[in-house]
Amino acid sequence: MLALSFTFPAGRYHATPWDRHVNEGAVAWPPEPWRILRALIATWHHKLKHDGRHSDATLQALIESLSTELPEYSLPAASHSHTRHYLPQFAAGRTSLVFDAFTAVDRNDPLGVVWPQLTLPTDQRALLDDLLSVMGYLGRAESWVEARTLETAPPANCLPGDCALDTRTGEVKGELVTLYAPRPHADYQALRDRFLVDKKAQKKLGATLPESLLDALSVDTGDLRKLGWSQPPAARKVSYLRPIDALRPRPTIHRAVAPAVMAVNFILDGKPLPRVEDSLRIGELMRVATMGQCKRVLGEGNIPPLFSGHDLPADNRHGHAFYLPWDSNADGWLDRMLVYAPLGMSDAEQRALLQVKRLWDHTGAEWQLSLEGSGSPGIVPPLTRPSVIWESTTPYLHPWHIKKRFSIEEQLRRECRERGIPEPIAIESRAEVEVGKGRMRRPIHFHRFRNRRGLNQPDRSGSFWRLTFAEPLTGPLALGFACHYGLGMFKPVSTSRK
Repeated sequence: MLALSFTFPAGRYHATPWDRHVNEGAVAWPPEPWRILRALIATWHHKLKHDGRHSDATLQALIESLSTELPEYSLPAASHSHTRHYLPQFAAGRTSLVFDAFTAVDRNDPLGVVWPQLTLPTDQRALLDDLLSVMGYLGRAESWVEARTLETAPPANCLPGDCALDTRTGEVKGELVTLYAPRPHADYQALRDRFLVDKKAQKKLGATLPESLLDALSVDTGDLRKLGWSQPPAARKVSYLRPIDALRPRPTIHRAVAPAVMAVNFILDGKPLPRVEDSLRIGELMRVATMGQCKRVLGEGNIPPLFSGHDLPADNRHGHAFYLPWDSNADGWLDRMLVYAPLGMSDAEQRALLQVKRLWDHTGAEWQLSLEGSGSPGIVPPLTRPSVIWESTTPYLHPWHIKKRFSIEEQLRRECRERGIPEPIAIESRAEVEVGKGRMRRPIHFHRFRNRRGLNQPDRSGSFWRLTFAEPLTGPLALGFACHYGLGMFKPVSTSRK
């Protein structure tokens, strides 16, 4: 048995059925098996392909395994909803009405997907767990998702089937819906052989009928439509029986809950990308851009202390936002921006943050930002993976003046205590860190001064450290002066003590 859980932090699931126009206001519910597999493949290419822990062959085997059986669903309470947008046209004064349909669900109510007879080998299960842990969305990019595997299967209320009537009593058992499911590997090969009968067909259709099922599920929808496919060739239509009230609004009691989103990760794009040595500059630019969007979206006098860091209560222990640029592929260039709020972000704060589309500086350099994922800090494993050993990636600048019995090591321990972090059991100094491949850097190579006059900065040199804890610590971990803007960042080195 294989069981998965999906929750939608934004309370929305967006997915237009293949054979319906967006303005028809239709939504595919439950999420189609075909769409779930495509989301796993997209997550692989965007987030796991280059880390070296899994192979392409394992991914292909996983996709073929998930295609052998139709899953069952445990559907949460949901309702069919939409928004309307009047988009301007080229002709002056004319607009076009566009419907944006979605399934509204409780952000804490999980959707269960179960393959009752499926047992995955160890390597495929490990890959699936890693894919789910970093999956950012399911369906359209607005459908933020948090996914994981389950040890026990939830009760199913949406099953494969094509009979909506009880043959004994004549009562309606449910509502029939048509979903797309991936073809089993053998079925896809048979279909491919049927279409690619000669060189002419291979020239015309070969690009949309690749040899493996994995590649077939990866073909862009636009390319399929361009060649006139009435449905994805790697998918088949299947009937499911879901509850009649699956999308019927139900009265609910709304209770205040803690914000679900603590971390938002952006892709940073531009030529050239900024260097890791300029982390502090980029972190400060992100704060400035975020506050600018807060002024525009929320009003001049309504910039949240979460983003500004001003007017915070006296007992605030770094609960406001960290703007942490980072290098996702260890090539020495910053290509991601993590905004981390330990106390969570409200809906209004998230709306303002997601309006940040670009960063720029006085030299004319400019970088584009696009959302990669949001939710818990676990969306960025390279910064948050549990580990007992953490090493500096940018210089640590001690926040207090050094005294006779108050060394840098003692300042690290004190800062951990005040932040609610367990004290390290071992602290080792490092002279250099590796930036990119084989490029060693000392603290002096990094930009270490805030773009704000009058700040008390006890440390102007910086240092690198290796911290060892008694138990695995979950990140992100940033300490010291300007730790909210990219200095003092540490990375997990190992998941077990050496």
